[in-house]
Formats: sequence, C-alpha cells, structure tokens
Amino acid sequence: MTETPASSNSRPPQRFPVVVVGAGPAGLTVGCVLRAAGVDCLVLETGTRESVEQRPRAGVIEEPVVRGLERRGLAGNLLERARRDTACEFRFDGERHPFGYHELTGGHHWVYPQQFLVTDLVREYADVRGGAVRFGVRDVRVHDLDGDRPSVSYLCPESGHRKVVGCDFVAGCDGARGVTRVAVAGRARVARHDYGIGWLALLAQAPPSADRVLFGCHPDGFAGQMPRSPEVTRYYLQCPPGDDPESWPHERVWAELHRRLAAAGAEPLTEGALIEKRVLDMHDYVTEPMAFGRLYLAGDAAHLVAPIAAKGLNLALHDAFALGDALVERLLRGDEAGLAGYSESRLRQVWDYQEFSQWLSELYHGGATGDPFRAGTALARLRRLFSSPATAAAFAERYLGTAARY
Repeated sequence: MTETPASSNSRPPQRFPVVVVGAGPAGLTVGCVLRAAGVDCLVLETGTRESVEQRPRAGVIEEPVVRGLERRGLAGNLLERARRDTACEFRFDGERHPFGYHELTGGHHWVYPQQFLVTDLVREYADVRGGAVRFGVRDVRVHDLDGDRPSVSYLCPESGHRKVVGCDFVAGCDGARGVTRVAVAGRARVARHDYGIGWLALLAQAPPSADRVLFGCHPDGFAGQMPRSPEVTRYYLQCPPGDDPESWPHERVWAELHRRLAAAGAEPLTEGALIEKRVLDMHDYVTEPMAFGRLYLAGDAAHLVAPIAAKGLNLALHDAFALGDALVERLLRGDEAGLAGYSESRLRQVWDYQEFSQWLSELYHGGATGDPFRAGTALARLRRLFSSPATAAAFAERYLGTAARY
C-alpha cells in the first residue's frame, strides 16, 4: 500500500517527470539516460555523496554492459582504467586448470570496482549533465503509484520538513531494503532461494598471486581470488551462513586460503593486511512483476543474485538501460511499448542468470557438502568443462554474459 502525502509541515510539491529512488549504479544510470535525452528527473539517496562513492561492492563487468555504458557516454574512465580479464583458473584435485574464455569466444571481462563506476556516474549525472539529486534524505515514501499523479516525499536533512515531489513515474533503484520494494511487498510474488552457505568476503592489502580469477573447489569449502588492483585483492572463503567474521583472525584466514587454493606449480599467495571482512549469506530472490502502476523496479530492488556468478551489478545495469530507454520513449514520443514490456523482458534475463548461479554454485560447493553423490557429480561437471569443447564454449558464453540477447 502506498500513502497519501499528507503532513502539517509539507510544502507545495515540486514536480519532475521521473523521480529515481536510490543513487546506486542502476539509479544513476537511469538518471544519466534521462538527462542525455533532455528529460528532467530527481534522484533521492539516503546516503551522503561521499558514502555512495566509497561503498566497495562488485567489480566484474560483462562486455555487453560495458558496450551499453559506452553507447550512452558513460564508459570513458572505465575504458581507460579497467583491467581486461581473458582467462580464469579452476583449482581442484590439487591441480591447476586454466580456462581461457577469450580464446573460445573472443570476449573478456572488465574489472572496475563498483565504487569507481558509481563515482563516474555521480559526476556525469550531477556535475556534467546537470541532474537534480538530493543526498542524505530521510524517511522516503512513495504515494499514489496506481494513479496518474504519483509522488514521492522525504524529510529534508537541512530543515526537517517533509517535501513532496510530484512525478509521472517512479524508478525504484534503492536496493533490497529500500522503500520501493517495501511499498509493493503485499502485491508482489517473491521467489527466494537459500544456498545454505556463507562466503567470508575479504579485501586484502596484498597483490594477487596470479593475474586472473582463481576458483578453488576444495573438499573443505570453496575459495576464490579476484584481483582488484596491483595492490589490492578480493578473496572469498566458504563458511557457515551467519558466521562471525571475528572468528576469522588473520592467521586462520590465510591458512585456509593457502590450503584451499593450493595446486601443483602454483605461486604461493602473498599475504597482507585484511582491510575488509564480512560474511555474506548466499541467497537469491526475484520479485515479480517488476512494474506496479507508475513504479518500475530495477537492480536489487527487483532481484538479488548471489555473488557466486558475479551477475548482480550486470543485471542492475541491464535493467537501467532498458528502463531509462523506455522512459525516454514514453515521455518524449508517447510510445508505451517499452514500459509495457519492461517487466516481462527483464525477467527473462533475470531468471536465466539465476539458473546459471545455481549451476555454478553446485560446481563450486558440491564437493564440500559431505554428500558423496553431490561431490561426485560436481567433480564430473568440472572434468567435463576441461574435456568437452562444447561444454567449455557454452560455459564461456554464459560466464561472459554473451550467450543470448534479451
């Protein structure tokens, strides 16, 4: 249920064609697409600009997403600064198994930390394209989403007054715990899957031990290395869900990383200070539909895919491209086809990526379940990946996000 915007200290409402709730990658990209077309919009964000620009999150970006950013004039720094990954490496049975996906597909991944991309998008939206944005707002509410005069209200951080903003459409890009997802909680169907595992997410002040992503499929649990820069490396360690990060001191972390990523002929890991340590419980959800009246959800407000396959940021940006373009078509040319088909078309890719995440999870974690049958089938999948050219090519396309168009 959405509310009627009533408050004793509310002011006469402002009006924008679109209000975007959330200044993450999806919200800022929608805003940039609108401003490039000359459409006014307002972005509302509860965090400060500094906090938004510094949140460390994902860093692996698919080539189709980079090309989408490039077409919209949003990839300048990324193309100049990002590292291109052309191969990864699986480690199992004590051996190294390099996987050159560029050789199979001609494609590659781009490694560009999400906070760098968000910093670029904030600058482009607010400083270059002149988009309106309010950081540090409180108690955001959405109103009258099913009518033709929706609005969004918020408490102004300076005055404490509730301000009301009228609009034609609301883009809900405020994440898993945001107000837009809460607003449709009683109307949406939410499908959820829990993997029953956790990942200890680590950021180490240490150079990577290899110039590629490493996937350690070990009987004691998965381990992963994701290079972020010459001086900083992202690591993951499988752990129980809800585990306490403080139960993983420096010595235990590095001992497990050394053990689970060990392989014949591999360079030893270079240890360093752990500058981030948190436990992620692996789960997915999908909210259906992704449109409710004049509200359109994008990114984690609509769906969450566990970081197992590095798809979350990519899905969010695909959503933003589709939603931004559809809003421009509706507002400037009166063409409603894009908005009418937004939810159905986006959900096709969302479910495809969710299925791949499940498949890959069994590859990573099946051997550590204690179930001999699952361990055997996980090992069979790994061996097939390196013995069947057709399997390798299919995996490479899905891993790179180039298998299909949606």
